[in-house]
Amino acid sequence: MSNGINLDERLYRFGTMCVRCLGCTFGYKDTDFELVCPIHKKHHFFAYSLGGMVQIARSLYEGRLELNESVMDVVFSCTNCGACGEMCAEVDFPDIVQLQHELRARLVEAGQIPMEHMAVIEGLKKEDNMLGQPKADRGKWAEGLDVKDITKESAEVYFHAGCRTCFDEELWPAARSAVNLLRKAGVDVGIAGKEETCCGGRAYEIGYQGEFTKYAENNVELMKTAGAKTVVTACADGYYAFQVLYDMMGKKGDIEVFHITQYLDRLIKEGRLKPSKKVSMKATYHDPCHLGRKVEHWLLKKEAIKPGEIYQPPRNILRGIPGLELVEMRRNRANAWCCGAGGGVIDAYPDFALWTARERIEEAKATGAEAMITACPWCKRNFTDALKEDKDALKLYDIVELLEQAL
Repeated sequence: MSNGINLDERLYRFGTMCVRCLGCTFGYKDTDFELVCPIHKKHHFFAYSLGGMVQIARSLYEGRLELNESVMDVVFSCTNCGACGEMCAEVDFPDIVQLQHELRARLVEAGQIPMEHMAVIEGLKKEDNMLGQPKADRGKWAEGLDVKDITKESAEVYFHAGCRTCFDEELWPAARSAVNLLRKAGVDVGIAGKEETCCGGRAYEIGYQGEFTKYAENNVELMKTAGAKTVVTACADGYYAFQVLYDMMGKKGDIEVFHITQYLDRLIKEGRLKPSKKVSMKATYHDPCHLGRKVEHWLLKKEAIKPGEIYQPPRNILRGIPGLELVEMRRNRANAWCCGAGGGVIDAYPDFALWTARERIEEAKATGAEAMITACPWCKRNFTDALKEDKDALKLYDIVELLEQAL
């Protein structure tokens, strides 16, 4: 019987199963890029690993450890990338992710929260976005676009830009390209402009589950009112929220969810988009955690996809662009190294986020590629900051920008 915090007993038992092998941190042996766990590679200490995390959960449950600043540091410095879940032989992937989420929720309840996260959530409550920017400016990214406003007229497809994109002007071109491509293919698409709100996914991941529920209900009602049956987003975090978290919390209903790469891949296969212009470059693709492993296991459980299928759409698009040579990094697909921005780390531990991004940049350059491509605004923001700070010449693109160049 527990004398400690109120953790699900099933999650507590993971700590009794862990043999401290540190297999959760390794992807490939005998290479320059062998580890898959950013926090363990950074700290070289058992507590900073999945094994350490489950032992912390066990000790908290048994009352042998109290929630304090040290526990907070371990739990919140994790990027929640899920790579450990691919490595662990004892515990199923969704359970590992849920353990991390529940630990954070208990810390929030106990008031053990990074000050930076408190500021983020206050900004969310006030302005309905994770960047704390004035919500009246949310639709500026789409000014001048010939696209429906779903708050005023119905549309079959709702394009959700996401908080990061809406308030980060350097990311606007990718969102505008996404809408242009959908329009070019004849898709009946609409946006919410300044009325768009946060998906709630990041709030959930940093432990604020009540805020997540609020925004999930708001977004579902927005789509229902607009008559939209499908949501397409160019944000990997948003995709994970709509596809997995909404479903897990019983909020998704019959909404069809696509990441922009999945939807564009389908449009290309249907012949509605035909890349024909040459884009000459040697490039490598970075798999966003929220577009890959954090979604794959949920969809496999529901028998919605086949193993490995989740990783193909971006690669199909890139291989279909004339003149583009795609080379893979050593750690790719399910074993991809995190960009460093996930799980609120970019807010609370910005130096660690940049350290993690630099590791990935070096891995990209080791392939001989002149450019790295990704499909998530959070990844692109963090990589951009690291490249700028280091004055690195590696080029960086969002995948939709390259596809638009090829049409």
